Amino acid sequence: MTGAQALPMVLAAAATLAWPPAVAPGRVRALRRAAPDDERRGWARIPVAVPAGAGLLIAVLVAGVGGAVAVCVLGAVLLRARAARRLERARTETTGGLAEGLAAFAAELRAGHPPASAAAAAGRDAGAACRGALTLVEATARLGGDVPAALREHAASDPLAGPHLVRLADAWSLADRHGIGLAGLAEAVAEDLRARSRFGGRLSAQLAGPRTTAAVLAALPGIGLVLGELVGAHPLGVLTGTAAGQGLLVVGAVLVAAGLEWSGRLTAGVVR
Repeated sequence: MTGAQALPMVLAAAATLAWPPAVAPGRVRALRRAAPDDERRGWARIPVAVPAGAGLLIAVLVAGVGGAVAVCVLGAVLLRARAARRLERARTETTGGLAEGLAAFAAELRAGHPPASAAAAAGRDAGAACRGALTLVEATARLGGDVPAALREHAASDPLAGPHLVRLADAWSLADRHGIGLAGLAEAVAEDLRARSRFGGRLSAQLAGPRTTAAVLAALPGIGLVLGELVGAHPLGVLTGTAAGQGLLVVGAVLVAAGLEWSGRLTAGVVR
């Protein structure tokens, strides 16, 4: 396929990416949330290799073997960055959910309820991030077990909430050892988690600018290719139709992927 033939496809893809958001996607997401579990599991059973293989086939047909290698390199980096962003959002949501759940637990304790009843009452309104921990606290306290040990064991299997649950276990051990009120300690842990959640939100907002700049810089080579086609230089024909162009396509993709990975590591270091 020549550069002139590939140009309409590139322009169509760019127009699709730049199309303004509409209300329909939100409605589709709402319908998906309301869909039966069997139907949603059916979509989940589609192997990832199917769309990946289709994308590689299209890349080979449009841009040759070098284009397929470039797509693999860039796709791996973009998927890695997407997973990191999802993990960051999940960590922030988990911290906020634990803060609200522990605040409700402390309020129930201050109202005079025993720990088991307080954990049960707070767990009914808590989010998924805190409900499991409060259910564990309720069951262990009702049976007279070691709540701090149970929390530490649960924390080992939960990488997001684990560090915060260990702090709650330490607070509980401190209350048992020295007779300090558990409500005050739980409230202090909840307030600290609130502060961490607010700080995480502000930090994400401040990092939006550098992340956008990195994305724009990574997109500049593609924009340059489109401009080259518009002025008649036909860079796509060189990249897809010659051996040297195929090599340059791979090298350019590797350099763009390295830049994205480097900027991602810089922002991840700030978040940590």
